[in-house]
Amino acid sequence: MEQNQVGDTFEEEHPGEECGVFGIFSDGTVNPAYAVYNGLLALQHRGQESCGIAVSDRGVISYSKDMGLVTEAFNHKTLDSLVGQMAVGHVRYSTSGASVRENAQPLVMRYIKGTLAIAHNGNLTNAFELHQVLARQGCIFQTTTDTEVIAYMIARERVNAPSIEEAIHRAMPKLHGAYSMVVMSPQKVIAARDPHGFRPLCIGRINNSYVFASETCALDACGAEFIRDVKPGEIVVASSGGLHSIYDHVDVKKSLCIFEYIYFARTDSIIDGISVYEARKRAGRLLARQKPVDADMVIGVPESGIDAAIGYSEESGIPYQKGIVKNSYIGRTFIRPSQPEREKSVRLKLNPLATAVRGKRIVMLDDSIVRGTTSARIVSMLKDCGAKEVHLRISSPPFLWPCYYGTDIPSKDELIAYRHSVEEIGKLSYADSIDFLRLENLPKMLGNRCTGFCDACFSGNYPAEIPDIHTSNNEHDYCTPIKRL
Repeated sequence: MEQNQVGDTFEEEHPGEECGVFGIFSDGTVNPAYAVYNGLLALQHRGQESCGIAVSDRGVISYSKDMGLVTEAFNHKTLDSLVGQMAVGHVRYSTSGASVRENAQPLVMRYIKGTLAIAHNGNLTNAFELHQVLARQGCIFQTTTDTEVIAYMIARERVNAPSIEEAIHRAMPKLHGAYSMVVMSPQKVIAARDPHGFRPLCIGRINNSYVFASETCALDACGAEFIRDVKPGEIVVASSGGLHSIYDHVDVKKSLCIFEYIYFARTDSIIDGISVYEARKRAGRLLARQKPVDADMVIGVPESGIDAAIGYSEESGIPYQKGIVKNSYIGRTFIRPSQPEREKSVRLKLNPLATAVRGKRIVMLDDSIVRGTTSARIVSMLKDCGAKEVHLRISSPPFLWPCYYGTDIPSKDELIAYRHSVEEIGKLSYADSIDFLRLENLPKMLGNRCTGFCDACFSGNYPAEIPDIHTSNNEHDYCTPIKRL
């Protein structure tokens, strides 16, 4: 993975967001391009590097994609030019492949069976091996993403398969790792989720139009009614004949990424029947029971720490108050020309509310600690503003293991919890006390309603095999990116 040249230090401290996907098959009453646009706006939290929309008009695909935010990449003129009966869209955060325009999705390809557009969220663990096989067979790659590998695998199967859904069905056993994707063919929009269900994907309906999205908040944004989640391993086909599914791969224990509930997903989303908001509140409640502390106020680090802070406050009886103000108008890649400016980056994004924190004993909730630099700076800022005590509470267990399924969690050596004990992390963060959500409390955070989830970044228990190419810590790029001047 290639790091941004100019990145927001506050964002870099947190695990990188997942990508977001959206697809719609319209009955004619819904404009597909505008529906996708609204859906991508709701999914923007999952990726801010690039975005794109592809529309099919009786098999003729038009598309537009660019770097940056959805509002920066699209306007009315662009959307009005994207005419068709169905569409797919994507917002991207790079966990595989460089952050360049060529890697923006959806990927659009023309092959012997017509056209194909694909938007993908996740990370293949065998992408390098598949890429090598395809390259030796003469495939020419235009990107450095594993999404293009998936597209080639589907296209190759489609040559002999009777339908696009059958081609996807034949390709899936050869795709290892995490993927939730929407695929647009000349006559259909297909959604597919890997057999482990690492990444979320749901189905909605507007009149007789069918919608697929990474999160339910995107359904709300385009006026769609939630139908259900796509089952792990399921292939769902939307066409003029309605919806139908292929369930042949639905036989593996579900392993939804637990960090969807802790950080990735938007607060108002419901994933696999569990409210993200309620899960985060329960995490705060559990933290209040784990290690009580006398304090005057509870605060949350915006945005993902706020829900847990509310739960902590409700359980402990300590009042919740706003203690940190977030500047929402600074993007992920604002320019910092020098190291001194880099050190100021946290304060540019977050600033303590001095009048509220002065002289107070504070419990501060945050979703995670990766490298530990940001938490230390926030605690220092609070104390510089006169906070008497700062007690740090983290609504996830310590990160001890890297992720291979699409979450941008760095190598072990970069993880502060791998190198230091909890007590040492507290001292390095300048906190008066510290506590992480206990691993055994993760099922309780989900209300003991989840039938299976992946917590490998905390436990090291990977639900799917990790190839030697990853465990050996060797980095491989599929090809040398072509630089545009």
